[in-house]
Amino acid sequence: MAIVHLLITLLEHFGLIVSATFLLLSWSAFRKLVLKETSLLDKSILILFFGAFGIVGTYAGTPMMGAIANLRAIGVITGGLFGGPLVGAGAGIIAGGHRFLIDMNGFTSVPCGLSTFLEGLAAGLLSLRLKEKVLNWRVAAFLGIVGESAHMLITMAIARPFAEAWALVQVVALPMILINSFGAGLFVEIIRFVLEDRQRRESLQARKALDIANRTVTYLKNGLTMESARETAQIIFDHLTVAAVSMTDETQILSFIGAGEDHHQAGMAFQTAATRKVIQTGKPVFLMGKEQIGCTDPHCPLESAIVAPLRKGKSIVGAIKFYGSKKIPLNKIDFQLALGLANLFSTQLELEDIHITSQLLARAEIKRLQSQINPHFLFNSLNTIVSLCRTNAEKARELILELSTYLRRNLRQNMGLIPVAQELQQVKSYLSIEQARFGDRIRVSIDMEEGCQDWPVPPLIIQPLVENAIKHGIYSREDGGSVLIGIARTNGDLSISVKDNGVGMNRDVVRSVFSKETADLGKVGGGIGLRNINQRLERVYGPQYRLRIRSSPQKGTSVRMKIPASSPVLETAVPSVAES
Repeated sequence: MAIVHLLITLLEHFGLIVSATFLLLSWSAFRKLVLKETSLLDKSILILFFGAFGIVGTYAGTPMMGAIANLRAIGVITGGLFGGPLVGAGAGIIAGGHRFLIDMNGFTSVPCGLSTFLEGLAAGLLSLRLKEKVLNWRVAAFLGIVGESAHMLITMAIARPFAEAWALVQVVALPMILINSFGAGLFVEIIRFVLEDRQRRESLQARKALDIANRTVTYLKNGLTMESARETAQIIFDHLTVAAVSMTDETQILSFIGAGEDHHQAGMAFQTAATRKVIQTGKPVFLMGKEQIGCTDPHCPLESAIVAPLRKGKSIVGAIKFYGSKKIPLNKIDFQLALGLANLFSTQLELEDIHITSQLLARAEIKRLQSQINPHFLFNSLNTIVSLCRTNAEKARELILELSTYLRRNLRQNMGLIPVAQELQQVKSYLSIEQARFGDRIRVSIDMEEGCQDWPVPPLIIQPLVENAIKHGIYSREDGGSVLIGIARTNGDLSISVKDNGVGMNRDVVRSVFSKETADLGKVGGGIGLRNINQRLERVYGPQYRLRIRSSPQKGTSVRMKIPASSPVLETAVPSVAES
């Protein structure tokens, strides 16, 4: 009967633990911890929190035969699972140390304090091994069973007299093992459910932001103007539940859609000091109340506002503003969404400076002298960059620079010979963009013999070969493939090879690469880039320097070329576009 009574008492006290769960879920530091983004300060706070949680578990217990039947393990096990060894051990020291100090002369104080520390440490070490799988009620319940069973064994091994320790374990073992394991499992399951629900809502907001960005890219590619701002603001207003949307440049309102548009109009100067401050500092603000908004119209329905800066490089070029009213208030989710859209729009405005489309169309000679820029590659690159803006803004900026470098070199015409090392930089810029899209599916290695770095070659002579290998050789394979670039000196020439283990080409395609007939272009398919390079090599160095191609379906392709030490055709040429 004592066991049943203790079991019922601990179940009643377990309500305290459930209440603490919801308190924990409202704590931003804990959310950061679950996302593996905690700072040392956050971890220190969590050690204190879970340590205090363990202390609450002690007081939620009940005195029994000179000891305390408790729920302490729930807090330290949870702390170890979510925070790792540091949080688990720290919480165990706090909770276990407290248990020892409140009853220093008690015959179970030492084994109880030691067991609590070991449970927290064990949970933390297990979290390192399980990583993302740690959010599992089975894991937490298993730790509760094992930890509390070990607690009983340690009590019998250390506590004296042994007869009293054995009598105590007979009464408290079953209730403490059941309730602590059940509590740890339930605690983790509640957290997992709430986190997944939050992730679903955040995912919905992210999809909204990306959908808006995709719809606005057509307008923002022309820069931040009244027309592009008006269309962008209308798209945002149609897709989000806000009272009004506005966009500005550095001095005036460019567009205003929604409540209050009768007196907030395009072309007007800023009406709030907050907007001017955002333009000056680059820091977003969340304004609450008409006084902070600062509208002079007494009938203005706007009661809250979010102002986020729009950037182009390091400069602030404008702001995006969300407004709320009494019927449609703004919240923290709207604030985060505004920041995300501001980042995406800033990236789109930076792309406008590159003038990708206009430069490609303007350089007609590139179609003849250099391998064509694939419009699908550009479209996919921009989509990749837009997607990265919400998850890794720094990586998106790096890709913008790589894309800019790639395009700038592609858009040169009448270019003289360049060092092969410079040509490889173009290859690396291209690969940075493709690997951002396909990750480990594309594996490229470069093997260049020492002393070949300064060998003069025509520009864009290697990169199209690599692009051809990836696009027509590797893309079609589910597991991707490898490309090996080899550069070495052979018999007074520079030997360059590009090999892949992709799907290969049939004999008709290989023959078409060397055909002089225009009608054979339709047979070339993926070999258009190869044909272009072959024609350039023959024109610059002569027919003896044509490409050497070996390819078989499903066995890959090997393309080789030789470059002599100099070329009378190109060595006096001057680039028409300065490199910047």
